Amino acid sequence: MDRGTERGAPPSRGAGNGAADGPAAAGRVPLAVVVVDRDGMVSHWSRGASRLFGATKEEAIGCPAADLLPVSGALAEEEDTPPYGVYAAYDGLGPDLESSLDGGLSYPAAGRARLTVPGADRVDVLWWAYPLVGPGRERLLVLAADAGALHQDLDLDEGTVAVERIAPAFALHTDFPGADELARRLPEILPSMSVGESARIVAQILELGYPVMEFSQNDRVPVTPDWGVPRRAERKARRERAARAAAEGLPLPHDEVDEGEDLEYAAVRERLEFLNEVSGKIGTSLDLSRTIVEVSRAVVPRFTDVAGTYLREQVVAGEGFPDGVPDTTTMWHRVALEHTDEPGRWDDVVPVGEAMPFPAHTPFFQCMTTGEPVLVPRISEQMGHAIASQFEKRDIRPLITGRSMLVVPLKARNVVLGFMILLRHPERVEFNDMDRVTGAELAARAGLVLDNARMYTFQESVAETLQDSMLPHIPPRMAGCDIATRYLPGTLLGRVGGDWFDSVKLPGARTALVVGDVMGHGLNSAAMMGQLRTAVQTMAALDLPPAQLLRNLDDLAQRLGDSYLATCLYAVYDPIASELHIANAGHIPPVIVRAGDGRSELLDLPTGAPIGVGGVPFEAVRVRVAPGDRLLMCTDGLVEVRGEDIGVGLATLTESAAHPAASMDDACDAIIRALNTRGGRKDDVALLMARLNGIEPDDVAEWRISLDPAEVGRARAVVREQLHEWGLGRLADGAELMVSELVTNAVRHSHGRPVELRLVRGDSLLCEVDDDDHDLPNLSSAGPTDEQGRGLRVVSTLAREWGASRTKAGKTVWFELTLPRR
Repeated sequence: MDRGTERGAPPSRGAGNGAADGPAAAGRVPLAVVVVDRDGMVSHWSRGASRLFGATKEEAIGCPAADLLPVSGALAEEEDTPPYGVYAAYDGLGPDLESSLDGGLSYPAAGRARLTVPGADRVDVLWWAYPLVGPGRERLLVLAADAGALHQDLDLDEGTVAVERIAPAFALHTDFPGADELARRLPEILPSMSVGESARIVAQILELGYPVMEFSQNDRVPVTPDWGVPRRAERKARRERAARAAAEGLPLPHDEVDEGEDLEYAAVRERLEFLNEVSGKIGTSLDLSRTIVEVSRAVVPRFTDVAGTYLREQVVAGEGFPDGVPDTTTMWHRVALEHTDEPGRWDDVVPVGEAMPFPAHTPFFQCMTTGEPVLVPRISEQMGHAIASQFEKRDIRPLITGRSMLVVPLKARNVVLGFMILLRHPERVEFNDMDRVTGAELAARAGLVLDNARMYTFQESVAETLQDSMLPHIPPRMAGCDIATRYLPGTLLGRVGGDWFDSVKLPGARTALVVGDVMGHGLNSAAMMGQLRTAVQTMAALDLPPAQLLRNLDDLAQRLGDSYLATCLYAVYDPIASELHIANAGHIPPVIVRAGDGRSELLDLPTGAPIGVGGVPFEAVRVRVAPGDRLLMCTDGLVEVRGEDIGVGLATLTESAAHPAASMDDACDAIIRALNTRGGRKDDVALLMARLNGIEPDDVAEWRISLDPAEVGRARAVVREQLHEWGLGRLADGAELMVSELVTNAVRHSHGRPVELRLVRGDSLLCEVDDDDHDLPNLSSAGPTDEQGRGLRVVSTLAREWGASRTKAGKTVWFELTLPRR
């Protein structure tokens, strides 16, 4: 134990643990260290505990902790009452220590008690109880010290040492399990202590080599025993009055003897109960907005009359941890304001949601830069004017002048996330030093809760951003079909999953429709999903048949590793042939809703094995469809509920899909509502619905072009004629020019098979040119003297969209034009 700010020379290395065995070294008091396991039994009993409590280590280990810490009844008055505190009268173990031993408290507690030790006088002790969190059996760390030895060492009767706090500490050389970890976690065990102070204390403990107690005027600890520093002068005066009364033979009023003691003890008890109550009210959820409101409401009106909460901009935005020390440019958002004044009095002057910096001369700036509470017993008119000067066109002086103010920082990991401004009405007792300590502890707990919510908000934002980036943005209309999609994340533990959907434009006005599900959750599943989705897009662009595509996807999954499996449903819709070509890899079957009679059914498909099993063949089937039919593809998270047969979910899906809806989006929402209200859903959901509108034969025109350069002129002529027939004459000039370029290239590079030219009239005008050359064309820059290379440049300039893809026979080059408004 060090006296105030005086630091004596460190002891020699030879003292070591042996110093703890003998009398306390000058200026230091050994601690008793007791560890209690989760069954309430003593698992460690230090030599200091044997000295203080009178039981040997062999007698203590494995015994109930409550039996080894006997507490006598009320304390007798002594002539030499220590001036540093007043003892409380305990019956039994005392409520705080007893609750700690029983596992009833989840926060640090402290107190003082008079112990009856066999064969010795009653011993007055100070004790601290710290709940331990971790995988081991240890549940509670109890530290205790002989208050009598403490009193003698400090010589407090002479008033030689000014003391505010007492900070217990223990050495690495205490030989109980987990001592090393506990020593490293001192800043966590004492969360209100600065990292610098804790590092200094730990270094000193290692030098001394045995448990010590340290007094400091600056350290902030979560709880202290009934220490009573603010009443030192009052107690000294009470003793002097008692001495005079005794000298004159006059009786001392009863309230002079113990009323102050009872009141002081009651005040400490009330503060600890208040902190316990606040801890139970905040942090009930990981929602940042809700947590902010909980923190503000927890202190009004019991502790303060007005509570304004300010957070840094990055915290409010759910971004990463704020960088750097706040300065006069840091923006602070007023995120909550609770008060007991008349409704609306604060709303117009200091509205929630406002952001502002704070000048350097304000107590708010002092709090946010030092990370320490700032106490203003009464806001003077001068200070009120200085604070009000930053509020343009608003006079807040009537709201703050004359009130007591306490500004407490909201910190986490030694970084200030925000602060709370606490105000009391002028007629209420002003904030004092005990309130400052209470406010600091309240802010420490609130800061950790807010940081947890901030980190969750940040991680949730990252997860949602990642998930959104991996899911495609599918256009609502493709050639011959309309598409609607929905994605629902799973539980809070599975915000990122492996479900996906996709659509790919294929040659011949066809569309590939895909739904897949990588088994599992988390970033690894999402990464696997991203790789498989990219592979599907690539292979779809090659126009591979569905069964072959799944076969190749399975081979790829084998090369990526055997850690993950995935199911996949791949369908190709041909709106001209009115046909679906579908293959399944272990996925739940799709639902088809017939436009004619509104009947819905599960398509009977070969199930196939999941992607990643390896060596399993896949089969594809062709399904005839009619214009207006709807295809519904989803992942099992929509239909599967834990404890329920999946057939029930599939039946509900089939039934709900058949209900008429005003739009595709309404139909998707109705299905989600029907399936999602059953409860028990844990998995994410991907849903894709396609209305298969088809393309009428009259809207398709096809020609075969022989490999004769003279045929390019015929191609231009038939295209112009067809567009005029369709009433699209305004597109003829541009379409004729682009067709001429594409047919010319096809005729030049074909290897013998005739070129095929196709026009499709749908929501846009689609033109496709097929040839048997597998080399895709490249868009290049042509020089002034080059005779080639300008064709695709013309197409890319005039077309709304264009592209090229390989086919089994060669390639298809296509472009689209927007239809003119009618």
